[in-house]
Amino acid sequence: MARSSTADRAALETRRVERVYSVLARVYDTGFDWALGPGRRRAVERLPAGPGDRVLEVGVGTGLSLPHYPEGSRVTGIDISEPMLDQARERADLLGLDLVDLRLMDARSLAFPEASFDHVVAPYVISVVPEPEKVLAEIRRVCKPGGTVVVVNHFHGDSHLRRAFERLFSPATQWIGFRLDLPVEVVTATPGLTVLDDERVNLLGLWRLLVMRREG
Repeated sequence: MARSSTADRAALETRRVERVYSVLARVYDTGFDWALGPGRRRAVERLPAGPGDRVLEVGVGTGLSLPHYPEGSRVTGIDISEPMLDQARERADLLGLDLVDLRLMDARSLAFPEASFDHVVAPYVISVVPEPEKVLAEIRRVCKPGGTVVVVNHFHGDSHLRRAFERLFSPATQWIGFRLDLPVEVVTATPGLTVLDDERVNLLGLWRLLVMRREG
């Protein structure tokens, strides 16, 4: 019964996230990219991707990352919001990005075989999804052993004052698509992923970029 209740809550939360980002789709680029764009571009820079490499972007949104991938890399982007994907498709068409594949998909259950991708990047998605541990397990599963996983996200602060502030305001920020109080250990404790680097990005360094290797 408890397991069913947890699954029901996760399903409701997933639908809420989908609705939120469907509404935000038309204003996302102008409303958020000024603050989040540097970290998104830096995440792509940290991928050791080359021609022919298969890259998965989890939470591709409106496709703001797409112009920055190395030429010749084969990028698959997934998102839970169809309006966001519509804009990503328009962007890919305008840029003539023939090697981009964009799909509607729940990040908790990726429809790809194990070890399908050379690298995976997840910008600003871990604090959005209702079950981040499931998403990270799926990211590890579909990444090839030895591949690189890059996560960009806001995690709760180190000081007691900042943590108290984030706990206080996290219920409000969840209604616009993310939570403030996520612990970094949700990512760093993922079995099979080893942290190689931890970099501060974006405004005032309030976001962190984690570079990880998928172990065999």
